[in-house]
Amino acid sequence: MRPLIATLVAAAAIAVIPGVSTAKERLAPEDQLAKLLEGRVAGEPQNCIPLSSVNGSQIIEKTAIVYRVGSTMWVNRPKGGAESLDDDDILVTKTTGSQLCSIDPVELRDRTSRMYSGFVSLGEFVPYRRAKKAE
Repeated sequence: MRPLIATLVAAAAIAVIPGVSTAKERLAPEDQLAKLLEGRVAGEPQNCIPLSSVNGSQIIEKTAIVYRVGSTMWVNRPKGGAESLDDDDILVTKTTGSQLCSIDPVELRDRTSRMYSGFVSLGEFVPYRRAKKAE
């Protein structure tokens, strides 16, 4: 019994040592977005982006959706429902055309259960392109 107690005490002591982390430190949402856009410059906001050209998207929790079109990252800060954004959700886009526009609703589904978890009302799309290097 004593060896078991000693083992448990040692394990508990190791778990509380400062600087030892078993989980990856998570950045605040705004910091995560800033890191993603590092080295890029914002362009003129647009109401729509070509849906057929989108080659990826990323949810920044409770903050924004980033769509990748070629080398451009289009950041959309929803007008409504941003608090529902969860980086583990699936985006279900409902649009009638070939473009994704600020008037289109985006449904959120839980990745595990596929259950409805909310929706967002998109805002304008702000393009972020790599900054041109000075020669």
